[in-house]
Amino acid sequence: MFNVERWQEIFEAISKNKLRTILTSMSVASGIFILVILLGFSSGIQNGVRKQFEQDATNRIQVSTRVTSKGYKGLNPGRRLQLRNGDYNNLTEKYEDYIEYKTPLYSNWGGQINYKQQQGNYRIEGAEADQQYIENQTLVSGRFISQQDVDENRKVAVIGYQIKEDLFKQEDPIGKTILLNNNINYKVIGVYTDPGGTREESRAFIPISSAQQVFNAGDNVNRIAITVEPAATFDETVERSAMLAQAIDNDLRTKFIVAPDDRIAVRVDDTLEEAKKIFGLIDTIRFVFWFIGIGTIIAGVVGVGNIMIIIVRERTKEIGIRKALGALPSEIIFMVLQEAIFITLIAGLLGLFAGVGLLQIFAPYVEMDFIHNPTVDFTTVMTTVFILVVAGALAGFIPARRAANIKPIEALRDE
Repeated sequence: MFNVERWQEIFEAISKNKLRTILTSMSVASGIFILVILLGFSSGIQNGVRKQFEQDATNRIQVSTRVTSKGYKGLNPGRRLQLRNGDYNNLTEKYEDYIEYKTPLYSNWGGQINYKQQQGNYRIEGAEADQQYIENQTLVSGRFISQQDVDENRKVAVIGYQIKEDLFKQEDPIGKTILLNNNINYKVIGVYTDPGGTREESRAFIPISSAQQVFNAGDNVNRIAITVEPAATFDETVERSAMLAQAIDNDLRTKFIVAPDDRIAVRVDDTLEEAKKIFGLIDTIRFVFWFIGIGTIIAGVVGVGNIMIIIVRERTKEIGIRKALGALPSEIIFMVLQEAIFITLIAGLLGLFAGVGLLQIFAPYVEMDFIHNPTVDFTTVMTTVFILVVAGALAGFIPARRAANIKPIEALRDE
């Protein structure tokens, strides 16, 4: 029940110790403020990392080969290894039960694209139909490359939104003809967007069969990209992805006769395994931030507890009179706890609002590679409020128990 007189007593007690109460409240407020800022930035780190992984499918495995850096079984270092169509076919057929999407890739990093009087240099990549899903691309208009385009070696292209903006401006590019490397005409069949932004949208995709022909690549392949068929749980999918990556790595090392410890010659990058490690690190960072923030709050709570001990000491005679008039120990305990919780809650809410407000103001301007939109969610806010109530109760518990144990006769003798 709301008791006006009780609240008047609380405000009177606070007014008698203004400086002490303000300093202690500042320590609680700063603790909550620091906790909110730290949790906001841990959320920002998580958002930033998640945004980086959204650029491609999280369960992606990418295979590439380079030059051997070590001799092995009588072979000298410096051998250039080259993936071919046959390697792609062999690997995808052997592990088809574990593969969701797959494509070979052949890239021309400095390809020139012309449309009427407009021109620019962009990455031109030969790929198959599954590339759209491996890259997390979304079609704005038209369609993506089909398997029939690959089989029939068609001269068709899917361009990124940035290329569309650069070359076509307000014109619809679907059905228009672009010129690749000043000598080959390609028909635009689609425009896509990519979570990776402008860099990822500055690419044009053509059927790999066509790319190998146009760039005189024979049956060479630069990279092989696949995604792992998801299992029942995330951990099972990670395990499957790691197993598949290791199996592909072993197969290629055996085929090309590469030393087991030559990490340059054969690269099999398992995005899912890296994602698990990074998200695990983020969880650790978040735990450390909680630990630091709660440690700071505890320092403030100790100050509140000290205030309440002093208040109980100063009001010993008053408490004795209350007990002499029939006040129950539980009523005395509630009286002290109410005051402790009130001080802690008000100070903490000030720190909470200050932290949330600061994040809301500056979050839109914090854009780094691995920090994005550092904010706190509703669950975190409610958890913080709960911590404040518990902290206030803990701060007042010892003084409240001490007040409840005061004997009326001894209290009345107190000076």
